[in-house]
Amino acid sequence: MAVAVRGTRGGGSGGVGAGFRSLFSYRIFVSAVFSLLFIATVTVLRTTSPSTTHHHSRLPSGGNAYMHRTFLALNSDPLKTRLDLIYKQANDHITLVKAYAAYARKLKLEISRQLKMFDDLVKNFSDLTSKPSYKSSLFETDGNLDEDVLRQFEKEVKDRVKFARLLVAESKENYDNQLKIQKLKDTIFAVNELLGKAKKNGAFASSIAAKSIPKSLHCLAMRLVGERISHPEKYKEELPKAEFEDPSLYHYAIFSDNVIAVSVVVRSVVKNAEEPWKHVFHVVTDRMNVAAMKVWFRMRPVEGGAYMEVKAVEDYNFLNSSYVPVLRQIESAKMQRFYFENKMENATKDGSNMKFRNPEYISMLNHLRFYLPEMYPKLPKILLLDDDVVVQKDLAGVWKIDLAGKVNGAVETCFGSFHRFSQYLNFSHPLIKERFNPKACAWAYGMNIFDLDAWRREKCTETYHNWQNLNVDRTLWKLGTLPPGLITFNSLTKSLDKSWHVLGLGYNPSISMDEINNAAVIHYNGNMKPWLDIAMNQYKNLWTKYVDNDMEFVQMCNFGV
Repeated sequence: MAVAVRGTRGGGSGGVGAGFRSLFSYRIFVSAVFSLLFIATVTVLRTTSPSTTHHHSRLPSGGNAYMHRTFLALNSDPLKTRLDLIYKQANDHITLVKAYAAYARKLKLEISRQLKMFDDLVKNFSDLTSKPSYKSSLFETDGNLDEDVLRQFEKEVKDRVKFARLLVAESKENYDNQLKIQKLKDTIFAVNELLGKAKKNGAFASSIAAKSIPKSLHCLAMRLVGERISHPEKYKEELPKAEFEDPSLYHYAIFSDNVIAVSVVVRSVVKNAEEPWKHVFHVVTDRMNVAAMKVWFRMRPVEGGAYMEVKAVEDYNFLNSSYVPVLRQIESAKMQRFYFENKMENATKDGSNMKFRNPEYISMLNHLRFYLPEMYPKLPKILLLDDDVVVQKDLAGVWKIDLAGKVNGAVETCFGSFHRFSQYLNFSHPLIKERFNPKACAWAYGMNIFDLDAWRREKCTETYHNWQNLNVDRTLWKLGTLPPGLITFNSLTKSLDKSWHVLGLGYNPSISMDEINNAAVIHYNGNMKPWLDIAMNQYKNLWTKYVDNDMEFVQMCNFGV
């Protein structure tokens, strides 16, 4: 047993020793293999590396290049590592400059200053490495590098790099799309601000030019009043003529405070009428201009035997604030503040505010058109003409149009989505929304034939009063007589052929002359009235040929027509 035990111990000790010796031999083997691999790698790299470290074209890149520079740094002159970094920095900036130059060419900027600078900079970088002093001392030597030469080379490279960065920073705004888009947005916003301001100022100036009384008109009115004062015996009031109420004649209503404009309308009607003695004109003006209007038509009687009646608004006693909503509204303090305390600075800030607050829109002369049956109770029909129209054909045919029981005969102005009810009435208001169609076609004032018997039957004036009272706070419509006219004569308007009435000569320069020449009536609606200096020249002669230039006061007041 003892032998057996000793044998066992001895055998176990020998096995452990053999294991240690095997493990030690394995470690020596692995270490030897890695050492051989390392030596082989270094040998290969050193034997395959070129004698010249750098080339003029570009440096090696990727993992091999990194290992190459690492071993080069360990086994060669440290100045060569510094040269390598400088050269790489130069190449990187050459690539960047070339990229910007290529983009500049793509944008067709070949003749631009920047493109030339890009090309010059690339050439400077390339020329720098080709200098004989640098080429021989830095790039084609097998020995150690000259530190002074390297320092000078580094300085020149850094100068060019600095210039390249400045040039790229300056050009980035042109080639960076996001910057360009933002700059363009800022520019558009600024231009729109200036444009909006210019439009408001222009609209304000245009409004002043259109609504102010020209010196020539003021002169004419003063001359006419002076004539009446100087010779009162010549201008005694005449008794009304029977023709003023004769239903067999052609009756016209003209409401205006402009003497020369009314005279042009009357002369154009008479000169183009086949039977001028059958035409009767009812002119209504305000108290300030009634004397001048009467003197004019006494001094220059209507030609062809036509009849002329001139009255003032005040001659119609029923037109008072207890009956007429507009007169009642004018008398309210709130309405007076709204229309007559409009400061210029507020007007230029809000163009629509300036337009809406024009007192002309609540002038009684404008609203007389809603009282035609009461002003002319014995007439069955009447033709309403604005004072800014010119008649080019005989209008007797208008009275022969069958209105089919309708009250108003007018030319419609809608086309596409323009001039629909929605542009004149506030369809956000429930009263408007539930009673009218926003797509209904609008029509125009300027030349309207009214069946006064149908008007009385349909009680249109009462309808107008009801809606005008509802609009005391201006929530149903903003301004003028067209919106209440659209409401009052809704479904009571007969559409006339467009050749009867051509509009736009006071604002639209592109109306065809064929359309104008074929029209019975042309209308200078808009700010550019034909008696103003701002009138459009291509249309002005159509109006001026009816001006009575033989009238002495027209010559004295220098109308310049």
